[in-house]
Amino acid sequence: MTIPQLTPLQLQQWQEEGRAFHLLDVRTDEETAVCALPDAIHIPMNLIPLRQNELPDDDLPIVVYCHHGIRSLHTAMYLADAGFENLFNLQGGIDAWALQVDGAMARY
Repeated sequence: MTIPQLTPLQLQQWQEEGRAFHLLDVRTDEETAVCALPDAIHIPMNLIPLRQNELPDDDLPIVVYCHHGIRSLHTAMYLADAGFENLFNLQGGIDAWALQVDGAMARY
């Protein structure tokens, strides 16, 4: 199964275009305390099996992200196996976002 990769610059373009989508942050509580993207749904990766029913079922794309893009890719693959569609992985995670889009964002 292949999950499409979305670069930080592509995600920024989606935002600028006003495209409707959901962000799913699968990092830990400690990580989200350092930095986060606005309006993201936060469900730590280890809780996805228990809380996947909290994700919207409105057919909008779901962009999953973590720190570097590995955990989010695995989470997106899990969600695809669970029947979710229209999933994307933020390539390079929030760290790439901070480097390529938002230089003022805290990094860790």
